[in-house]
Amino acid sequence: MRFSESLKKDHQFRSVYQNGVSFADRYLVMYVMKNGTDRNRIGISVSKKVGNSIVRHRVTRLVRESYRLQEAMFNSGLDIVIVARIKAASVDYKKIENSLLYLGKLHNIVSFK
Repeated sequence: MRFSESLKKDHQFRSVYQNGVSFADRYLVMYVMKNGTDRNRIGISVSKKVGNSIVRHRVTRLVRESYRLQEAMFNSGLDIVIVARIKAASVDYKKIENSLLYLGKLHNIVSFK
């Protein structure tokens, strides 16, 4: 069962950038904003500065998969935009997952069971 939807439109991303709260670490930047529904909407942004399309898609897949596997720990009713930084191109899955959970903790949207 899938709990989350994707943010796809530019105006959705812009709304989260302008009205959301952001925290960052070495690999990722996370913007979070309440969306008034009972499910999360997640958007992933990887700029061309990170690398060529193969590298960018790999980073996107790592972020999406780490969120998918840890989704049950995140509070619901949020729009989350995750922006990959340049250093994210050279790290493995575990570092991306740790970064995602760390930023979730900073935002107080992750609950450990």
